Amino acid sequence: MTTNINLFTPVQLGPYTLPNRTVMAPMTRLRAIDNVPNSLMATYYAQRATAGLIVTECTMVSPLSLGYMNSPGIYSEEHIAGWRQVTNAVHEKGGRIFLQLWHSGRVSHPSLLGGESPVAPSAIAASGTLHTPIGKVAMETPRALETHEIPEIVEQFRKGAENALAAGFDGVEFHGAFGYLIDQFLQDCTNQRTDEYGGSVENRARFMLEVVEAVASVWGANRVGIKLSPSNTYYGMGDSNPQETFGYAIDALNRFDLAYLHLMEPNEVDLANRVVMNPVTPYFRKIYQGTLITNGNYDHPKADSILASGDADLVSFGKLFLANPDLPKRFELNASLNTPDPRTFYAPDEKGYTDYPFLELQHK
Repeated sequence: MTTNINLFTPVQLGPYTLPNRTVMAPMTRLRAIDNVPNSLMATYYAQRATAGLIVTECTMVSPLSLGYMNSPGIYSEEHIAGWRQVTNAVHEKGGRIFLQLWHSGRVSHPSLLGGESPVAPSAIAASGTLHTPIGKVAMETPRALETHEIPEIVEQFRKGAENALAAGFDGVEFHGAFGYLIDQFLQDCTNQRTDEYGGSVENRARFMLEVVEAVASVWGANRVGIKLSPSNTYYGMGDSNPQETFGYAIDALNRFDLAYLHLMEPNEVDLANRVVMNPVTPYFRKIYQGTLITNGNYDHPKADSILASGDADLVSFGKLFLANPDLPKRFELNASLNTPDPRTFYAPDEKGYTDYPFLELQHK
C-alpha cells in the first residue's frame, strides 16, 4: 500500500496529536552528574522540542539498575525535581516528551552498584566492557534473580512510572531492547530459568508483560510505549528463534492498545556479527496492530519511503537529532545537516551536546 503520508503529516499518538512524525530517539548522553538531571539537560532537550515526540535517554528505576556512570534516575525526589526542569523547558517550547524507564540487568558491574552484584534472569555474563569508577572493566557473571524478587523489580518500574508522572512527562517508554533486563528475560540466550519466568516463550515474555501492566496502571496504556530490538547483538544477545520469540511478545502487546511499539533495525555491527533478521519493521508490522515507530539509520528520503509504504507510522532519529537540534526544519527545507562528532557523545559538558548550531545561526 502506498499513501501520501510523509514526515510532515500530523499523526495521533495515544491522546496526542503530533505535528510531525519525526521522533527524537532515546540516546545515552551521560550528562546527569551523580545521576541527577540538570539544567544543561533541560537546555538540550528543549532545543529539540520541534520533534513530534522526544523520548529521553534511558533512566534507571532503582539504584541497582545502573549500567553507566552519570545516567539519570527516576527513583528519588531529587530525580523528580531535576526532570521537572526538563519537562517544563520542553513544554515551554511546545514539545512533547516521554521518559524511557530502564533496568540494565547484567549490563553493569559491582563498582557501579556499591559492591552489589548485577542481577539477571540467569547467571550468564554479558560480553564486552564497561566504563566504571575503577576504570574500564569486563562484565562479571550476574546473580540470577530469585523468583520472589521479580515482582519487586516490576514494582520499581511502576514506581518509576509514577515518579515520571510527578515530573511532568507526557508518557513513558520502557526499554525492552539492547540487551538490558527486559530483553534478557525475553531472549533464550540469556534466560535459562526453569520457573514461570523461563523456558517457553510465554514464560520468557511474562516479565515484560507484567511491567507493561504495572506501568499502564499508572499512565493508562495509551501513554505507554515499548522499545524492542529483535536483531541486536550487543552484549552477546541473541535468540534461537527471534521470529517466534518477538512475534509472540509483539502479538501479546496488541491487547494493551499502547501508545506505540518502537522497533530497532539491525545496525552495521549486528549485521557483521552474524545473520540477523533484516529488515525487522515490515515483518512485525504484519503482527502489530497499533502505532509503530521504526529506527535504523534513516535519512529523510528513507523515512518518507517507509511511511508511505505503511510499514511504520513514525520514524525516530538518533545521531541526526543529536547533531541537529532543528532537524525537522532542516528536513522540511532540504537543508544541509551538521555532522555528529562521536568524540563528544559522552563528554561531561556542553561540548557536542548543546553547542550544535541551528540553521538560522549558520546562515547569518
